[in-house]
Amino acid sequence: MPEPPSNPGALLDISGSYWKTCTLHAGVELDLFTLLDDRPLTAAEVAEAIDADPRATGMLLNALAAMGLLTQAAQRYRCAPAAARWLSRNADGYLGFIIRHHQQLLPSWSRLGEAVKSGKPVRRSSVVQDDQARENFLMGMFNLAMALAPRIVPHIDLAGRRRLLDLGGGSGTYAIHFCRHNPELRATVFDLPGSRPYAEKTIRRFGMSERVDFHAGDYRVDALPGAFDVAWLSHILHGEGPETAARILIKAAASLEPGGVLIVHEFILDDTLDRPLFPALFSLNMLLGTEAGQAYGEGQLREMMEAAGVRRIARIGIDSPNESSLLMGGV
Repeated sequence: MPEPPSNPGALLDISGSYWKTCTLHAGVELDLFTLLDDRPLTAAEVAEAIDADPRATGMLLNALAAMGLLTQAAQRYRCAPAAARWLSRNADGYLGFIIRHHQQLLPSWSRLGEAVKSGKPVRRSSVVQDDQARENFLMGMFNLAMALAPRIVPHIDLAGRRRLLDLGGGSGTYAIHFCRHNPELRATVFDLPGSRPYAEKTIRRFGMSERVDFHAGDYRVDALPGAFDVAWLSHILHGEGPETAARILIKAAASLEPGGVLIVHEFILDDTLDRPLFPALFSLNMLLGTEAGQAYGEGQLREMMEAAGVRRIARIGIDSPNESSLLMGGV
């Protein structure tokens, strides 16, 4: 658990931490890390390349250097190694899409007090209406899953399993990784129609079109296709209130053949609901953007899974940068 603030400086650091957040967001929005990935440039050269004010560009570059994201020598700036690895579009580990998604969330976070008083969301989802927002979200989820899936998949024994349902699977990253790790496995990604282009592009990219397919639908209201022996639910329950989340689990469990397994991947709170920190903050993000979504405690998830007929539930810890973990059980 984080140490509580012990002095005014610590509180002021928390209060002003969004300054660093917005500086990073601006660097990603202007694509400075890609520009400075392979060659050092002066502030004037950067300003010319991005069609920006030279003085303001220099101030931003200096702040990014002070944060350790750029290096500066002889008035020339270049990506620091970590920034080149994660913030340049040339890098396989590029995180720019999810950072742009976070940037889109920022205005709603400034209205958190309003949301707490009303109990209602203050953020209108742009993922459905806006193409750029949809790309930032879906590709952001893809990039995160690409980093996390290789850590998760080897810890889940799916030997002998034949058909996996990736419910709300977006670009299909987990379905692909599960199939790559389990040669006899085939998978169906079930998600909204807007996810199809991203999913099919990703499936083709990995040469998995013969083993991973996409089925369009809304898992809250539509029937699920076929029968499966694995159901994978990664980060979909937190978008719903308890009643809807419970119905989704019932539907997912009902799609499984006898002996099938259901796996929930979520930001799981302790049963006191006040830790760990990231799931507690993420619960507020759901308050800001959904009618009833929230992070759930382990006991709450277990109760819903058991009500859906899932038994022998076990928690599986994983090496996750955002404190996510798994609950897995059989039907």
